[in-house]
Amino acid sequence: MRTARVTGAAVLGLGLAILARTPDAWAVQASLSDYQGAWVLDGRDCADVYAAGGKATAFKKPLDIFAPAFIVSGSRLRTPMASCQIRSVRPTGDRQLLLLDCANAVAGTEVRILMAPASGALKRYYNDQDTIGVGYQRCSR
Repeated sequence: MRTARVTGAAVLGLGLAILARTPDAWAVQASLSDYQGAWVLDGRDCADVYAAGGKATAFKKPLDIFAPAFIVSGSRLRTPMASCQIRSVRPTGDRQLLLLDCANAVAGTEVRILMAPASGALKRYYNDQDTIGVGYQRCSR
């Protein structure tokens, strides 16, 4: 009888913990709607970086590890060399601060990115003082 109560309490606690985290996950997903898709640096051709066809957008093979491109799918951001989990998106003035947990073949690290979506395009800023930013165009959604 005591084991059943302890097990029930543990299951209830786990369920509450999962529910407590769910709004955070929803908030991250909602704030990422403008970022979904494949992106490439302005002036580059999408066909040079991404493979045509298939169910999902993918980097072209052989992989150009220096391609200035990334793919956002759900709360994941992938570059040619790293895969990142987007942990949070916070507004900072007219920009958003994305906090990422990234990993590649060598190591994992936290990455902070300042971006601003603007009707089918993005601007990435290197820091708070950067007023120009670097533009990215969407290749696919």
